Amino acid sequence: MATRADLVCIAAVAAPHGVRGALRLRCFTADPASVAAYGPLHDRDGTELFAVRVIGRAKGGVIVAAAGVTSREQAEALRGRELFVPRAALPAPGEDEFYYADLIGLAVLDPEGRPLGRVSAVTNHGAGDVIEIARPGAPPLLVPFTHAAVPQVDLAGGRIVVAPPVELRWEGEAA
Repeated sequence: MATRADLVCIAAVAAPHGVRGALRLRCFTADPASVAAYGPLHDRDGTELFAVRVIGRAKGGVIVAAAGVTSREQAEALRGRELFVPRAALPAPGEDEFYYADLIGLAVLDPEGRPLGRVSAVTNHGAGDVIEIARPGAPPLLVPFTHAAVPQVDLAGGRIVVAPPVELRWEGEAA
Protein backbone atom coordinates (compact mmCIF):
# COMPACT_ATOMS: atom_id res chain seq x y z
CA MET A 1 0.00 0.00 0.00
CA ALA A 2 1.35 3.41 -0.99
CA THR A 3 1.49 6.19 1.56
CA ARG A 4 -0.30 9.51 1.01
CA ALA A 5 2.99 11.37 0.49
CA ASP A 6 3.95 8.96 -2.31
CA LEU A 7 0.72 9.48 -4.28
CA VAL A 8 -0.10 11.88 -7.11
CA CYS A 9 -3.69 12.54 -8.22
CA ILE A 10 -4.02 11.83 -11.95
CA ALA A 11 -7.81 11.72 -12.39
CA ALA A 12 -11.21 12.02 -10.76
CA VAL A 13 -14.40 10.12 -11.47
CA ALA A 14 -16.70 12.59 -13.21
CA ALA A 15 -19.73 10.33 -13.75
CA PRO A 16 -20.87 6.85 -14.66
CA HIS A 17 -21.08 6.08 -18.38
CA GLY A 18 -23.74 3.63 -19.49
CA VAL A 19 -25.24 0.82 -17.46
CA ARG A 20 -22.32 -1.65 -17.30
CA GLY A 21 -20.09 0.19 -14.83
CA ALA A 22 -17.96 2.29 -17.16
CA LEU A 23 -16.61 5.53 -15.70
CA ARG A 24 -16.03 8.93 -17.24
CA LEU A 25 -12.79 10.27 -15.80
CA ARG A 26 -11.60 13.86 -15.71
CA CYS A 27 -7.86 13.43 -16.27
CA PHE A 28 -4.99 15.54 -15.01
CA THR A 29 -2.37 13.91 -17.23
CA ALA A 30 -0.86 15.51 -20.35
CA ASP A 31 -2.45 12.74 -22.42
CA PRO A 32 -5.78 11.64 -20.90
CA ALA A 33 -5.43 8.13 -22.37
CA SER A 34 -2.23 7.60 -20.37
CA VAL A 35 -4.29 7.33 -17.18
CA ALA A 36 -4.36 3.55 -17.67
CA ALA A 37 -0.61 3.28 -18.22
CA TYR A 38 0.47 3.88 -14.63
CA GLY A 39 -0.94 0.75 -13.03
CA PRO A 40 -3.77 0.31 -10.55
CA LEU A 41 -5.43 3.43 -9.21
CA HIS A 42 -5.55 4.23 -5.51
CA ASP A 43 -7.81 6.29 -3.27
CA ARG A 44 -6.55 9.20 -1.17
CA ASP A 45 -5.44 6.85 1.63
CA GLY A 46 -3.36 4.68 -0.70
CA THR A 47 -5.73 1.70 -0.80
CA GLU A 48 -5.70 0.08 -4.21
CA LEU A 49 -9.07 0.49 -5.92
CA PHE A 50 -8.81 -0.99 -9.40
CA ALA A 51 -7.01 -1.16 -12.72
CA VAL A 52 -8.60 0.64 -15.65
CA ARG A 53 -8.73 0.14 -19.40
CA VAL A 54 -9.52 3.08 -21.69
CA ILE A 55 -12.54 2.32 -23.87
CA GLY A 56 -13.33 5.78 -25.22
CA ARG A 57 -12.67 9.50 -25.13
CA ALA A 58 -14.70 12.22 -23.42
CA LYS A 59 -14.29 15.98 -23.18
CA GLY A 60 -11.45 16.60 -20.73
CA GLY A 61 -10.85 12.91 -20.13
CA VAL A 62 -11.64 9.35 -21.04
CA ILE A 63 -14.18 6.59 -20.57
CA VAL A 64 -12.73 3.58 -18.76
CA ALA A 65 -13.73 0.08 -17.78
CA ALA A 66 -12.63 -0.49 -14.20
CA ALA A 67 -11.87 -3.93 -12.78
CA GLY A 68 -14.63 -4.97 -10.40
CA VAL A 69 -17.03 -2.15 -11.35
CA THR A 70 -19.81 -3.83 -13.31
CA SER A 71 -22.96 -1.79 -12.72
CA ARG A 72 -24.08 1.79 -13.05
CA GLU A 73 -24.80 1.83 -9.29
CA GLN A 74 -21.21 0.85 -8.49
CA ALA A 75 -19.95 3.51 -10.89
CA GLU A 76 -22.28 6.13 -9.40
CA ALA A 77 -20.90 5.38 -5.92
CA LEU A 78 -17.44 6.42 -7.19
CA ARG A 79 -18.56 9.82 -8.54
CA GLY A 80 -16.19 12.55 -7.38
CA ARG A 81 -13.54 10.11 -6.15
CA GLU A 82 -10.00 11.29 -6.76
CA LEU A 83 -7.72 8.65 -8.24
CA PHE A 84 -4.03 8.45 -7.43
CA VAL A 85 -0.96 6.50 -8.51
CA PRO A 86 2.36 6.10 -6.74
CA ARG A 87 4.80 8.85 -7.69
CA ALA A 88 7.31 6.16 -8.71
CA ALA A 89 4.94 5.06 -11.52
CA LEU A 90 5.11 8.51 -13.14
CA PRO A 91 7.91 9.86 -15.31
CA ALA A 92 10.31 12.27 -13.65
CA PRO A 93 9.37 15.87 -14.39
CA GLY A 94 11.57 17.62 -16.93
CA GLU A 95 13.48 20.83 -16.38
CA ASP A 96 11.12 23.61 -15.27
CA GLU A 97 8.33 21.02 -14.79
CA PHE A 98 6.70 19.76 -11.63
CA TYR A 99 3.67 17.91 -10.38
CA TYR A 100 0.94 20.08 -8.86
CA ALA A 101 1.07 17.87 -5.77
CA ASP A 102 4.58 19.25 -5.18
CA LEU A 103 3.18 22.79 -4.85
CA ILE A 104 0.92 22.05 -1.89
CA GLY A 105 2.39 23.56 1.26
CA LEU A 106 4.91 25.81 -0.48
CA ALA A 107 5.36 29.31 0.92
CA VAL A 108 3.84 32.05 -1.25
CA LEU A 109 5.66 35.37 -1.54
CA ASP A 110 4.84 38.56 -3.38
CA PRO A 111 7.41 39.93 -5.88
CA GLU A 112 9.06 41.96 -3.09
CA GLY A 113 9.55 38.83 -0.97
CA ARG A 114 6.78 39.48 1.56
CA PRO A 115 5.02 36.31 2.77
CA LEU A 116 1.41 35.92 1.64
CA GLY A 117 0.56 32.43 2.87
CA ARG A 118 0.89 28.85 1.66
CA VAL A 119 -0.39 26.94 -1.34
CA SER A 120 -3.35 24.89 -0.11
CA ALA A 121 -4.66 23.58 -3.45
CA VAL A 122 -4.33 23.70 -7.22
CA THR A 123 -7.69 23.32 -8.95
CA ASN A 124 -9.24 23.62 -12.38
CA HIS A 125 -12.94 24.29 -12.76
CA GLY A 126 -12.83 24.48 -16.54
CA ALA A 127 -11.35 27.93 -17.19
CA GLY A 128 -7.75 27.10 -16.32
CA ASP A 129 -5.65 26.14 -13.35
CA VAL A 130 -6.02 28.15 -10.14
CA ILE A 131 -3.77 28.24 -7.09
CA GLU A 132 -5.51 28.56 -3.74
CA ILE A 133 -3.44 30.39 -1.15
CA ALA A 134 -4.28 29.93 2.53
CA ARG A 135 -3.60 33.18 4.38
CA PRO A 136 -3.47 33.49 8.17
CA GLY A 137 -6.48 35.42 9.44
CA ALA A 138 -7.82 36.11 5.96
CA PRO A 139 -9.95 34.30 3.40
CA PRO A 140 -8.10 32.18 0.86
CA LEU A 141 -6.84 33.92 -2.24
CA LEU A 142 -7.42 32.34 -5.65
CA VAL A 143 -4.85 33.22 -8.31
CA PRO A 144 -4.79 32.05 -11.93
CA PHE A 145 -1.88 29.68 -12.44
CA THR A 146 -0.33 31.51 -15.35
CA HIS A 147 3.24 32.63 -15.88
CA ALA A 148 2.12 36.26 -15.53
CA ALA A 149 0.44 35.69 -12.14
CA VAL A 150 2.94 33.08 -10.87
CA PRO A 151 6.27 34.09 -12.39
CA GLN A 152 8.42 31.82 -10.21
CA VAL A 153 8.11 28.31 -8.83
CA ASP A 154 11.10 27.31 -6.71
CA LEU A 155 10.60 23.76 -5.48
CA ALA A 156 14.13 23.49 -4.08
CA GLY A 157 13.61 26.72 -2.13
CA GLY A 158 10.10 25.68 -1.03
CA ARG A 159 8.36 28.78 -2.40
CA ILE A 160 6.49 30.39 -5.24
CA VAL A 161 6.23 34.04 -6.17
CA VAL A 162 2.77 35.40 -6.94
CA ALA A 163 2.07 38.65 -8.77
CA PRO A 164 -1.70 38.52 -9.29
CA PRO A 165 -3.36 40.75 -11.89
CA VAL A 166 -4.41 44.19 -10.59
CA GLU A 167 -8.09 43.17 -10.39
CA LEU A 168 -7.15 40.37 -7.96
CA ARG A 169 -4.92 42.37 -5.64
CA TRP A 170 -5.92 42.32 -1.99
CA GLU A 171 -6.32 45.13 0.49
CA GLY A 172 -3.15 46.91 1.44
CA GLU A 173 -1.19 45.96 -1.68
CA ALA A 174 0.03 48.58 -4.09
CA ALA A 175 -0.93 48.25 -7.74
